[in-house]
Amino acid sequence: MKAKIIRIDREQIDKEALREAGEILKRGGLVAFPTETVYGLGGNAMDPEAAKKIYAAKGRPSDNPLIVHIADMESLKVLTPEVPEKAAKLAAACWPGPLTMIFKKTDAVPYETTGGLDSVAVRMPSHPIALELIRAAGGFVAAPSANTSGRPSPTCAEHVKEDLSERIDMIVDGGSVGIGLESTIVDFTEEVPTILRPGYLNRERLSEILGEVRIDPGIMSEDSKVRPKAPGMRYRHYAPKAQLIVVEGSTDRVVDKINELASKLQKEGGMAGIICTDETIGRYGSFIKKSIGRRTDEEGIARHLYGILRDFDKEEVQVIYSEAFDTPQMGQAIMNRLLKAAGHMCIEV
Repeated sequence: MKAKIIRIDREQIDKEALREAGEILKRGGLVAFPTETVYGLGGNAMDPEAAKKIYAAKGRPSDNPLIVHIADMESLKVLTPEVPEKAAKLAAACWPGPLTMIFKKTDAVPYETTGGLDSVAVRMPSHPIALELIRAAGGFVAAPSANTSGRPSPTCAEHVKEDLSERIDMIVDGGSVGIGLESTIVDFTEEVPTILRPGYLNRERLSEILGEVRIDPGIMSEDSKVRPKAPGMRYRHYAPKAQLIVVEGSTDRVVDKINELASKLQKEGGMAGIICTDETIGRYGSFIKKSIGRRTDEEGIARHLYGILRDFDKEEVQVIYSEAFDTPQMGQAIMNRLLKAAGHMCIEV
């Protein structure tokens, strides 16, 4: 049975339609919905069976914790016995928004939701549809990205439909998302707040609010021995069907190298795809090229990344060569996702 799809205008929210979605969640069903980052696959965070359904629908490893989405600060008291002073300060500055914080969990939170850990990941999204749905569902919605595990995260309802239409109960179509990359994750179970996943909120912004902030050394490392602390960062994610290779260096050298590699592949009977920018798309040969936007528009690059990776699944390409996008604010987050999608296959020129 295919998921029911309801379309909701974020400017004029149909609360009755979302009440139906909330009832599905209360009964233990699964509902995909938009947030400001990517579409989430929601289930009742306090229901162990709902958590199991999320893992099964995604094909997600059960040791990969789910993020609990809330709509107000009062709900936090149910999930954690204590909110560190710095965490409260960060929440005041950045919630609602693209930020997930990790705390010690209470007994109210089932281990099925936390991937067996004694900590819980919590986020308060800023998307009005997400907030209304969370309230309609009873206040606690566990929601990883609404895609098959390992695939590029969904930035529109059509992406969710492609991956999960026959595995879930409902898709709330709220249009395209705004940011396009998952939330920044900050761990507050240790003395120094630690970034476990980079996102829209970068280290500089977090340091302005908190002072000292660490970055987990495993999140950008190519060394398999340097394991990221966040279980989700250990798995291959965001990957298109074709092999993806990132080429990093000065613009001229990158363009030359990608043209060289793509031409070699074509001579061998293969077909190459190229992820580039508006500034460079005219410099590549007769290959399948897709611009991710202007290099100066890093929010546009982030918003379009997963969509472009999915678009290439419809093309007959064996290898995708991508320029690197080390932009000022979101560069670490963009490159983290791109390198994970490439299995850390990166050529420096």
